[in-house]
Amino acid sequence: MAGSFGEGHEQSNVRVFAEKVLRFPGEVGVMMWEMGKEDPRRVIHSIKVGLALSLASLLCLLESLSQGIGQNAIWAVMTVVVVLEFTAGATLCKGLNRGVGTLLAGLFALFVEYLTADRPTPRAVVMGWTVFVIGATVTYVRFIPTVKKNYDYGVMIFILTFSLILVSNYRVDNTPKMARDRFYTIAIGCGICLFLSLLVFPTWSGDDLHKSTIAKLEGLAQSVEACVGEYFDDAQTKEIQDELSKDSIDQNCIKVLDSKYTDETMALYASWEPRYRGSCYKSPWRQYVKLGVALRRFGYTVMALHGCLHTEIKTPPSVRALFKDQCTRLAGGLSEVLVELANSMRNRRHFSPEILSCHLRKALQDLNTALQSQPHILSDSLNRKDSGSSLTTSFEANSSPLHESKTARPPEQVQCIQKVLRPQRSKLVIASLEFSEALPFAAFASLLVEAVARLDHVIEEAEELGRIARFKEYKAGDDVVVTLERTKSDFVENHFPPSGTE
Repeated sequence: MAGSFGEGHEQSNVRVFAEKVLRFPGEVGVMMWEMGKEDPRRVIHSIKVGLALSLASLLCLLESLSQGIGQNAIWAVMTVVVVLEFTAGATLCKGLNRGVGTLLAGLFALFVEYLTADRPTPRAVVMGWTVFVIGATVTYVRFIPTVKKNYDYGVMIFILTFSLILVSNYRVDNTPKMARDRFYTIAIGCGICLFLSLLVFPTWSGDDLHKSTIAKLEGLAQSVEACVGEYFDDAQTKEIQDELSKDSIDQNCIKVLDSKYTDETMALYASWEPRYRGSCYKSPWRQYVKLGVALRRFGYTVMALHGCLHTEIKTPPSVRALFKDQCTRLAGGLSEVLVELANSMRNRRHFSPEILSCHLRKALQDLNTALQSQPHILSDSLNRKDSGSSLTTSFEANSSPLHESKTARPPEQVQCIQKVLRPQRSKLVIASLEFSEALPFAAFASLLVEAVARLDHVIEEAEELGRIARFKEYKAGDDVVVTLERTKSDFVENHFPPSGTE
């Protein structure tokens, strides 16, 4: 009986496993289709990598090509694997670093061989000491911020190539040929990568950085309006909240707050790209990073606003109803400004001064007027001071027997009672504060005003970006249509983690 039950259970497990195995190829196929549909550039990049590997492999596979290079032809394949990146800027950066690093290392190895050719000192001692000194010195140079940021990969290639050529030549006395062959194969691999990356359906880091900034502006605009709408239970923003179910307020803000490394990486690779140089006084990519810093500071305030939705102390509905219209208009003004900044960047033009000055300032003045016209909210809470004090006093009076009976109770029982009473006591003490009902709304309103103040820094950085990048001027006759509905951004993050050397 037990044996038959075990066999049946084992058969069911085997059947479930077989179903998963049969379902796996279909699931993988659907996932790969969705990835390619989300960003077709991924398919193009994969095809370019396959083509580059095929071209580099011809150096090894064809005897007519491999006779002059020999076994060093494998370096061309390794170069393609390491150098060819998703964007043209990343490929150009790594390709030039690798080529220059290999050339300098080969020349320096030849120079060391020339100096140690006819020395009485044992050759192994000289090579070991040279590798130690050069390796330690060049590694220490990598800590220089400018070198670490722009040329770290080239310095690593220099150390690797120099050490390999010098040590390998100890047994085989043919340093010039080894250095020449490796330089040729790496140059061929870099040339293949640069040709496919720059001339065949290129992907520019500068465009990705530009689209990423637009996506962050639109995401923050949607988050601000949805957050304020949820706080006041506004039916007009219900559709935005529903559309943000998959891309929630938290996720939009987290994408902005976690964008520091991505922005700096894309700005670095964009600075290597040959585009936009003729249309700018100087490279604007560092200004995109500064704009990203201002957006992250603004995002902190939006996250704090979202935190007000989950406070333990709730604002009475009567208080929220008094300021609902003013706060909703202020949030709408913030969203309009952010969307106008996004539209101006998308069209590469300066933003409309009317959107930035009139609507937001008027909404802020309306909220200030509404707060000044309702002073009785704080005074009513102040009048409840005595009742709160009496509540605290009564609680202390009721809890005094517990302290008196500590000696009469076992220690475990006293700790158990304290664990139960402590949360209740904290809530009663908070409820007895003078402005307990007004505090949550005061915090929410102050954060909303703080968002307006931090938006000024975003506007300043965006204006400076338009000046440096020489955006076209805004004309008074241009129609400015600001839409606050959910839009799908065409920016998709496709940066691979940094790869090491071979």
